[in-house]
Amino acid sequence: MFLHLDLDCFFVSAHRTLDKTLEDIPVAVGGRSNLSIFDTKNCKRTISNNSGAFVGSIFTNEEKKSFKEYYKDENGRIRGIITTASYEARAFGVKTAMSVNEALKLCPHLHMIPPNYPLYHDLSQKLSALLKKEIPLIEQFSIDEFFGDVTGYINEDEVFDFANYLKQKIKIELDLPISIGIAHSKYLSKLITEYAKPDGIKHIKKEHIPNFIKDIPIEEFPGIGKGYTKKLRGYGVRTLGDIKDKKELFYSWKKPGIQLYNRVCGINDRKLSTTRDKKSIGIGRSFDVVYERVELIRRVMILCRYLCFLVKKENVNPLTYSIFIKYEYGIKSKDYVNVNTIFNENDFKLRVKELFIKSDIHPKHGVIQLNLTVSNFADKKKFTYNLFEYESDLKKKELTNKVQTLRDKFGIDIIKTASEL
Repeated sequence: MFLHLDLDCFFVSAHRTLDKTLEDIPVAVGGRSNLSIFDTKNCKRTISNNSGAFVGSIFTNEEKKSFKEYYKDENGRIRGIITTASYEARAFGVKTAMSVNEALKLCPHLHMIPPNYPLYHDLSQKLSALLKKEIPLIEQFSIDEFFGDVTGYINEDEVFDFANYLKQKIKIELDLPISIGIAHSKYLSKLITEYAKPDGIKHIKKEHIPNFIKDIPIEEFPGIGKGYTKKLRGYGVRTLGDIKDKKELFYSWKKPGIQLYNRVCGINDRKLSTTRDKKSIGIGRSFDVVYERVELIRRVMILCRYLCFLVKKENVNPLTYSIFIKYEYGIKSKDYVNVNTIFNENDFKLRVKELFIKSDIHPKHGVIQLNLTVSNFADKKKFTYNLFEYESDLKKKELTNKVQTLRDKFGIDIIKTASEL
């Protein structure tokens, strides 16, 4: 038996734990691309220690900023997108991913709050600790979502009462509303949570699942996006009930099709991911168009510093460096380079700078987004270093580690290279 626990309007609910005047009014939290990392002044930032899918690994607390300071740019234009809206705001049509400007037109009295990511992550960690004490097996799926496997621990006729106990405990200890879906398989419990919202509990027994899902549109199932929805509709599949009768079709699509079919039908979907091995680490920013290549290279170097910090935090040795450049007019460019070296900040910056120059295929166009990613982490037992450069690489690694220690203690901005200024 599986529980899916999803905090309701989490970012807004988190702020309401600190400010009760936000209760029962239209409230939204909006986000902007954190461009302060490109400033020359230092700023204290927090590193996430959580697992799962989150808003980012490096963040600052913007909550103390006024609406004007956070949501208006230097030209007085309202910027940003809605990341979370309260149910009172949703009643006016305010939705996630909508621009703040559009949201204010729909709901002029909408109370907009700048984000407080350290608060969100602190509450998420506290919820994780609470659930681990109550449930034998827990998977953190995102910052505000958890799966729990209570098979053999809680009888099915007691599971609703157990979910209600958890719900009340979370409200008392963390002051957060949460919705809980219960089913015999993992992803069906997640689907059912949508029908438990807001702030409710819903349990669908195994024998009632076929009737429950038969008329649910396919796009409501977790993991079926716009592209897959279009593909399925081409085969006459419009509801989850239609999927059940198309086993041969889905199995002909090999692993992705088989996995989706099994999840919808609740077959072989009983495994939680209690550990998450990262396949890659990345960082990126979107910004107003920049034409000057010197400034773009400076920004690439700053992103390298932050990414290096995250790599050292994870204690991995990536062998592939990738870059993604998005130009104005929607033009894109990407490239990668493979290396065979002990990871260190100096060589990393040199390689990525070369990669940017090589990948900048439209030097006359302005750039609006830069993303850096490292992957292909070396197996420490099997990786063979370049013997001729081994001693030099070790010295560079030692220097990077010492710089890392200083940044851990005093902040990521404490040491910068000349190329970043």
